[in-house]
Amino acid sequence: MQGQDDAHRQDDARGQDDAVRGLTARPLSRDAVSAWLELHEAVERIDRAGEHVDAAELVEVLEDPKLDLARDSTGWWDGERLVAYGVLHTPHGASDAARFGGDAAVHPALRRRGLGTGLVNWLADRAAARHAENPELADLKGELLLDGLAGDEGLRRLAENCGFAPSRWWFTMKHPLDSDRPDPRPAPEGTRSVPYGPEHDEATRLAHNDAFRDHWNFTELDRADWHTRVTGAGAFRPAMSRLLVAGDEVVAYLLAEENDAKTAATGRRDCHVGYLGTRRAWRGRGAAPALLAELLGAARDAGYDTASLTVDTANPSGALGFYQQTGFTVDRESVTYARPLEAAVPEDGAR
Repeated sequence: MQGQDDAHRQDDARGQDDAVRGLTARPLSRDAVSAWLELHEAVERIDRAGEHVDAAELVEVLEDPKLDLARDSTGWWDGERLVAYGVLHTPHGASDAARFGGDAAVHPALRRRGLGTGLVNWLADRAAARHAENPELADLKGELLLDGLAGDEGLRRLAENCGFAPSRWWFTMKHPLDSDRPDPRPAPEGTRSVPYGPEHDEATRLAHNDAFRDHWNFTELDRADWHTRVTGAGAFRPAMSRLLVAGDEVVAYLLAEENDAKTAATGRRDCHVGYLGTRRAWRGRGAAPALLAELLGAARDAGYDTASLTVDTANPSGALGFYQQTGFTVDRESVTYARPLEAAVPEDGAR
């Protein structure tokens, strides 16, 4: 058996070399958006993960001012066709651990040839270099993360063969909006509900950093990150977003999103709760239930078909049970795989 295993490893290594040979690697750029979108669409047709994107969303990724495209992105090309890509996201503002996010995909027609392992190697090398060179992160434990559907067996095998282990599970939950308008919930005494407006943007950012400080993989968002990822993103829907304020302080917030590409692909509008948080001093007073009930009613009136959200199944605030009681049910389960940056990535287990 040992000799057979060695032969299989040699075959896998040769297969990876054959797969990479003849491909051209270069960083992603605006010129690659059309081909990148075609790759995303090819992956979604096979994986059916519900991950719909459009060109505008990909441009937003490329224009992140903290993403060094030349060093932290790669596209692998077969002529004019993009067949694989990788993007490494550095956890600026990390507190307990430096968890680097790896975003990568291989065209379904070229899987099981070693490209997936090659991308993981590339992500691991880039994450290790970023970890070592960033003085804010160098003293923190470093990890590389990969996300995907819990039932994706190809991803599971790739992750296990490359030294990853499941670290976190997530539920994407949905609430149909074709029923009666939900009853309003009282806001905490001393607060008032207001729609999101740019005048509240900084106070909302500060509330977010306080609300999520004790959550897994928290990274404090500075103003640049906040604009890039949250209120400056194309998916953000300020008209559907709600805040609870006390004086000049935002004590709780619900920021809504809509994925235009998903709406176009499915023909159904989903109002996604991108961020829902309560300052720690205001927890347990009914702030989140009040905001969520208001959002469900407003989304129904605005013509949305469903509301959705994603929750960490180990959320320390008990959010999963709260959402279930509110009428949300599990639609998809996802998993985050993690591995220490110092762990070696083997050459077998090609995907």
